[in-house]
Amino acid sequence: MSEKLQDGLESTPARVDLRAALGARRDPDFSLALPLGWVRREATAEEHERMAGAVRERLLTAHRPDLYARVRPMLDDAFRQMADARVIATFAPATGDDEALALPASLVASVRTPPTPGETLDRLVTALVREAEATPLLGDRRFLRFERENVQTVEETAVRITQVVYLTPIPGSGRTRGLQFTAAIVRPEDAPADDRPFVLTKALLDLSVSSLTWHAPAS
Repeated sequence: MSEKLQDGLESTPARVDLRAALGARRDPDFSLALPLGWVRREATAEEHERMAGAVRERLLTAHRPDLYARVRPMLDDAFRQMADARVIATFAPATGDDEALALPASLVASVRTPPTPGETLDRLVTALVREAEATPLLGDRRFLRFERENVQTVEETAVRITQVVYLTPIPGSGRTRGLQFTAAIVRPEDAPADDRPFVLTKALLDLSVSSLTWHAPAS
């Protein structure tokens, strides 16, 4: 992937809170049909504090305040990273739900804008098709989908991480703003591309994102 295209993907998300502060028109809300037991969590300061409070309560009940002192900085750092990446929501199994489908995957949503202010997403879309081999999601031309993959070392073990990226224009934005979903799927480094659990996980996430439904913004 070219440096120019990488910049277009990584460094041009929009700050939704800034738009609200300036009185800009609010984006519509959205929902997805999620895997069994998965829930949506907003990447907000309120959710940050709620999660920190829940972790603190559980660890203090378990008489492990030492663990909370270690976990809280990690949680704070995770939310800082999401803010830097302009993530607006995350999707994961509900805490404490034993029936929730456990997948070696994560899914986040963010808002993307063109590399050059005032432009539409059309030039970025053209670059994604040409350079990242993006294609319509399950034949639906509202969405572009592409994959990228790398090998990382996690706890001294090499794993293969596949990112599946989906991009669709936000209604009412005149194609100047897009909603991007990024799924990250982990498998052993030596697992082939046709590894059945990996293929099924990708298919499930494709179906989930394809179920996107837009709603009027919350009041």
